Amino acid sequence: MTTRRKAVNPPSMYAAVPFGFSHAVEQNGGRTLHLAGQVAWNAKGELVGAGDLVAQTRQALANLREVLAACGATPADVVRLRTYVVNHSPDKLGPVSGEIVAFYGGAEPAANTFLGVQSLALPDFLVEIEATAVLAD
Repeated sequence: MTTRRKAVNPPSMYAAVPFGFSHAVEQNGGRTLHLAGQVAWNAKGELVGAGDLVAQTRQALANLREVLAACGATPADVVRLRTYVVNHSPDKLGPVSGEIVAFYGGAEPAANTFLGVQSLALPDFLVEIEATAVLAD
């Protein structure tokens, strides 16, 4: 059985995919994974990309890929992202969205909420990304 995941992007709506998200993702059946928010720590617990939002986004997404793989999943199984960016401004949307688009490797992106926040768990974190994925039973 394959995961039943279908991106929904009505033609009457604005184009969401270039921004790294779909307007909705329909899921039926399967095993649901709730992934904790990932930040720019490497395997040694060291910050990657101090002061660099794009480098931190890339590392956070790499960490999500690792957790997904440990569960037998891929980014194509993700149905929902939540992206938290410290001191968000419109100029940050494009670079972060570009990394998110690349994360999916050509698969349709999941639903994503992009949130500007004042701070995250530690002062050097600029981005945190959490995910929900669904796998076939």
